[in-house]
Amino acid sequence: MTASDVLPRVVIVGRPNVGKSSLFNRILGRRLAIVEDEPGTTRDRVEADVEWLDRRFRLIDTGGFETDVENVYAPLIVGQIQAAIEGAAVVLFCIDARDGLTASDYDMADVVRRAKRPTILVATKADNESREVAGMAEAAALGMGEPLPISALHDVNVGIMLDEVAARLPEAGAIVESDRVRLAIIGRPNVGKSQLVNAILGESRVIVSDVAGTTRDAVDTEIDTPEGKFLLIDTAGIRRPGKQGVGVERHSVMRSTDAVDRCHVAVLVIDGEAGVTSQDTHIAGIALKASRGLVIAVNKIDLWEDAEERRGWSERQMRSRMQFVPWAMVSFISALEGKGLENLLEMAVMAREARRRRIPTGELNSVLARAVRTHMPPLVRNKRFKLFYATQASIDPPTFILFVNDPELVHFSYRRYLERALREAYDFEGTAIRLVFRARSEDDAGR
Repeated sequence: MTASDVLPRVVIVGRPNVGKSSLFNRILGRRLAIVEDEPGTTRDRVEADVEWLDRRFRLIDTGGFETDVENVYAPLIVGQIQAAIEGAAVVLFCIDARDGLTASDYDMADVVRRAKRPTILVATKADNESREVAGMAEAAALGMGEPLPISALHDVNVGIMLDEVAARLPEAGAIVESDRVRLAIIGRPNVGKSQLVNAILGESRVIVSDVAGTTRDAVDTEIDTPEGKFLLIDTAGIRRPGKQGVGVERHSVMRSTDAVDRCHVAVLVIDGEAGVTSQDTHIAGIALKASRGLVIAVNKIDLWEDAEERRGWSERQMRSRMQFVPWAMVSFISALEGKGLENLLEMAVMAREARRRRIPTGELNSVLARAVRTHMPPLVRNKRFKLFYATQASIDPPTFILFVNDPELVHFSYRRYLERALREAYDFEGTAIRLVFRARSEDDAGR
C-alpha cells in the first residue's frame, strides 16, 4: 500500500472560474495549478499532499463543473468530478461570493448531496465585508448550511477552513512510502499522450480528446503494474517557444517543463505517421538539459500499412534526427490498441535502474585512463588537458567529477568521447549522465 493509497482525499469542486485553483495554490503555498482569468482553465485533476495540524491529506483540484452542451469537454469534466467526489473524505464546494449563485451551482450542489460526503461550503473571493454578506445570504438557498467566506488571494479565513477540514478527516492510518518510477509523459500536442496514460491505467483517469491541447495541467497518477510501480505525470503538449501562445498555453509549457524536472524518466511520445519533427527534437532537448532518463515512444503504429518498412524508416529517421540522444531507448507502441505498453514500461524501469548505477572509483579510473591512452586529447591553444583522477559524485543522474589540469582544455568532442567510453563499459542506456571537469594541480593530485 502506498502513501497516497492511505491518505484521505480532500476534493475542491465548483463551477468554472470560482477560484478553485487559486485556493489550491494558497493551500500549497506555490503555483501548482494553472491560474488564469479564463473560465474552464483546469480540465484534469491536479493533486498534491498537504499537512495541516499534524494531519496529512491528498488535496485534489478539479475542473469547472458545467452542463453546457456546447462545450465539447463538459461531459468529460463532469465525469472526472463525480469520480473525485466519490473517493473524497471531505469536499470543498466553492461558490463565488462576488457573482452569486448560478444554475451550475445548484446542479453541483445536487451532485455533492447525492455523494453523501462531509462537505464544507466555501464562498470564495470574499475579500471585503459587503461581498461576504451578499455571498453568505444567497448561498443559504443551496440548503447546505452556512458558507465559510474566504479569500485565497488575500489569505482570509483559509486557515479556519483547513481547521474544519482537519476536524472532518477520518483517523489517519499508517503511511508506507514506496519508491516509484516517476514517469513524465511528454510530447507535442495531439500525439496521444493522454491516450497512452489511459491505456496504461486501464481507466479514464485523464481526459482524452482528439482536440490538440486538451490536457493543460500536469496530472499525477500512481499505478502498480507487473513491470513495476510508477507515478505517471501526464502533461500538456509542448510547442517550440516561438509558437507558444500567451496565458494558459504559456503556463502549460512551463508546467510540462516542470514535470520533466521532477521525473526520473521522460517518455517522449512521437507520432509514428508524421515521424520526428523539429518540435520533437526540441522536447527531447528539454529532457537532455534536465539530465533525465528518456524513452522515445513511437505511437500510432496501428496506422502503418507495411509495419516492417515503416519501422525501418522510423529507425533511420530516429538515428538521423535524434543524434544528440543516442542513448535514448525506443519503443514502438499503439496507445489506441494497447500494443507495446509492457515493453515501454520495462524500458522505463531499465532507464531508472541505470540512473542509480554506481561505478567503483578504481574501475572508473581504469576505464577513463584506458580511453585517454587509446585516444590522446587534442591540443587546445598548444596545450593538452591531463586527467589526474575521477570519482562518481552522485546518482540520479550518474554524475562524475574528473579532476584535470585545466577544464578549458577539454574540447566538446573529447567530452563526448569520454562519455561514450563510460557508456560502452557500463550500462547507462536510457539515461543522461553528467561529466564535470574540475581543475587540480599536479602537486595536489600527487598528495
